Amino acid sequence: MKLGFISDLHLSENTPSVTQGFFEFLKTAAQELSHLYILGDLFEAWIGDDDDSELATNVMQEINHATRNGLEIFFIHGNRDFLCGQKFAEQSNLTLLPDPYFLNFFDQKIALSHGDSFCTEDLEYIKFKKEVRSEEWQQEFLQKPLDDRLNIASSMRDASQKNNNNKDIAIMDVTPTAIQDFFAEHRIDLLIHGHTHRPNTHQINSGTRIVLGDWHKTGWCLMLDEQQQELKEFTL
Repeated sequence: MKLGFISDLHLSENTPSVTQGFFEFLKTAAQELSHLYILGDLFEAWIGDDDDSELATNVMQEINHATRNGLEIFFIHGNRDFLCGQKFAEQSNLTLLPDPYFLNFFDQKIALSHGDSFCTEDLEYIKFKKEVRSEEWQQEFLQKPLDDRLNIASSMRDASQKNNNNKDIAIMDVTPTAIQDFFAEHRIDLLIHGHTHRPNTHQINSGTRIVLGDWHKTGWCLMLDEQQQELKEFTL
């Protein structure tokens, strides 16, 4: 049994090389892995399961094909694609997971998360997340025409980029006390997350925290089996 973990691909019409790299990765993963966990921000934006764009259709088809070849795929929502719903899951033939999600792998208790919930000092983002994750906001948004949703998503991305450029870099990283409290509360050995785009392995008093990398010119995948763990970077 070999597990793979990826996040922050930010697939969009503007990144065809990343999309193609992901499709090639799925072919390899179907041969090398038993389980693949996508820890959020697979898409740069997801405007609803009724999205009939070529990108959305192709991604769901390729994921579905990989699962038909024996790979079990699981998905945790990110801050960009939190509207991926049950229809997306069914068409992709994957399983939606809560954030955080816990699993036991041999002698390790592992927690999986997108990672944004650990950025507790970014108060502006916390306020925004609370708003867009509310049932009221999502119902209102999903009732709008697709073109309107596309325009709103584009405006939100532009605003987010502008705000991030004006923020202290440290604010957008995880808060150490939030990590420590999470380890203590859940008594885990290993935390795997993305979101911060700072791939690394951190040894702390309570265990190990592995941060997945974002996909651009290279891709990142954490490979985990009973013998070793490897945070692997590869060319797309």
